[in-house]
Amino acid sequence: MKKLFIIAGEPSGDLHGSNLVRELRKLNTEIEIKGWGGDLMENQGVEIKNHIRNLSFMGFLEVFMNLRKILNNFQLCKSQILEFNPDVILMIDYPGFNLRMAKWAKKNGILVSYYISPQIWAWKASRIKTIKATIDRMYCILPFEKDYYARFGVQVHYMGHPLMDEIQSFENNNTPTKFREEKPLIAILPGSREQEINRKLSIMLKAAVSFKEYDIIVACAPNMDIHFFKNIKNEFSQVRFVFGQTYELLKESDFAIVTSGTATLETALFRVPQVVCYKSSFVSYLIARIVIKIKFISLVNLIMNEKIVTELIQKSVTEANIRSELELMINNKEYCNNILIGYDRLIKRIGKGGCSEKIAQDLILNYF
Repeated sequence: MKKLFIIAGEPSGDLHGSNLVRELRKLNTEIEIKGWGGDLMENQGVEIKNHIRNLSFMGFLEVFMNLRKILNNFQLCKSQILEFNPDVILMIDYPGFNLRMAKWAKKNGILVSYYISPQIWAWKASRIKTIKATIDRMYCILPFEKDYYARFGVQVHYMGHPLMDEIQSFENNNTPTKFREEKPLIAILPGSREQEINRKLSIMLKAAVSFKEYDIIVACAPNMDIHFFKNIKNEFSQVRFVFGQTYELLKESDFAIVTSGTATLETALFRVPQVVCYKSSFVSYLIARIVIKIKFISLVNLIMNEKIVTELIQKSVTEANIRSELELMINNKEYCNNILIGYDRLIKRIGKGGCSEKIAQDLILNYF
């Protein structure tokens, strides 16, 4: 029996990994799959050897503070891989950890495929050397990445963005309305890490609740514990909190306040006008300003290489600024319509769905 070991360290990796495993199972039911991931991968029959709740650290300072735990994770992962002896390792995003594991795997003669390229076009361009030396097949999910890699003589594969499949699957289920009552909705997507939620959610809520004519609902990531939100739920008793139902909420929302990351693209694909917020620790932000060489932080603006949605960064993440942007989207129809036109161009650039299926076919062809 062929063996596959998957390393996903974040909720988004768990999601895309689960979809890919589902497509692999359709093509070959005899593959034994173990790895690091979450509940979604486990639901697809992956034996989870370390859960993502133990793996997610945000920012330079947080990584430093958890360095011992991270180093222990490296040793644990290596021992599990050697014991399992897989035919190939599939690494999903999570580059700080996965690229180091790729070096180790190469030295030990283990084949490595990589799904969701590290953002070397934003920072740490030197990682191209590691990728070229250690990764056997790289699957990118942003349309401009193929040309970027070609500049360095590296062949990669772009087969679309996996979110297109996920959202299409959701829409095909015709999920009935469950959140909209009499008022229109403002959705708040505060992220999936405790640190980022602690820094921004209260600010987001203070801005949102001033719009009395709107219902406010917070989309909590499924990996978060409900008790984590206890204090803020008590403070904002008029606000609803839902878990693991982000797409259901976005489907019905009129506007959104979104933490920078994958959620910005998800919100755009549901065509919900949004304001994007990013706020890390002071030290992490200073380091990021030095090393990150990009004009935008949201995937929406990055893919289009232009401003489609407003980004509020660090000190700009204030109650007044968020409220001002919401007022602009709500009251200025032309401004709001321009955001939606930008979304339509974004969707066209990303291309059609079928990403997970195509990558599964490629993995089967090359490894199984």
